[in-house]
Amino acid sequence: MSSSAVALRAAIHDALVAHAPLTAVLGGPKVYDAPPRGAAFPYVTLGETRSADFSTGTEPGEEHRLTLHAWSRQGGHREAHLVVAALTQALDDAPLALDGHALVNLRFSLADVRREADGRTYHGLVRFRAVTEPL
Repeated sequence: MSSSAVALRAAIHDALVAHAPLTAVLGGPKVYDAPPRGAAFPYVTLGETRSADFSTGTEPGEEHRLTLHAWSRQGGHREAHLVVAALTQALDDAPLALDGHALVNLRFSLADVRREADGRTYHGLVRFRAVTEPL
């Protein structure tokens, strides 16, 4: 993973735990790389990141495709949809400060909410696209 991807993920984590509407829905700043054993639902995990060269003829840059996961066991889709909406509100076009890099843009791409095979867990996937440049 590139240093810009690491900086972007750190900035996203910080923005999410500081976003009051999201922490209200989650019941606290429950945003994890990997959830701790026995984590209370609902919570969010930082998922996959795919980075690619996005340089122009004169300027370096990277494009990042990021996936966030929302997990709920409230007993229906509602809570998962609320978490997904709060994630989108927190990050779409957010002016995040990245260590050593500039964030050109951060845009919502896709959301999907579905029931998992266990029949009681709802899983929301939220994808974002970001472009970064070195400082």
